[in-house]
Order: sequence, then structure tokens, then C-alpha cells
Amino acid sequence: MSIKSRARQLGQGMTEYIIIVALIAISAIVVYNLFGSTVREQVGDMAAELGGGQATQAANTTGTEAQQAAGTAHNLGSFQQEERQ
Repeated sequence: MSIKSRARQLGQGMTEYIIIVALIAISAIVVYNLFGSTVREQVGDMAAELGGGQATQAANTTGTEAQQAAGTAHNLGSFQQEERQ
């Protein structure tokens, strides 16, 4: 095996590694943006608590609101739609 061939193989392995790391980074950014404000609030609360501060408990409020909305019965009788003119 020549030196050029060996260097080419090492370069190929590094390129594949960089592509994999880039795909993982892009998917992490997409997931973070999809879950948006909830993730940001929870990360902020954790950072505040780790720094010795007080969390805002925004995630707890959001969870309570979601449970209340889930408990509401929905059917065609309660469907409301605004008509545009």
C-alpha cells in the first residue's frame, strides 16, 4: 500500500466523520426548534437553578394548561369557526 493511498483512506475516514457530526448537529437544531419555547424555558430554568437562582416554573404552568385543555370535551356541537368576509 502506498503512502498516497494510505493518506487518501485517512482523509476519507475524516470526511465521513465530519459528515456524521454535521448531520447530528443539524438534527439537534431541528429538534430544538420543533419543541421551541418549552425546551428553552426548561433549559433556562435548569440553568437558573444550577446558578443558585429560582426557576420560573413556566413548564409547570404549561403542563397544567395542557392537562386542562385535554380534559375539555370536543365534538361537532362545540366546533366554532370564524367566517371571513
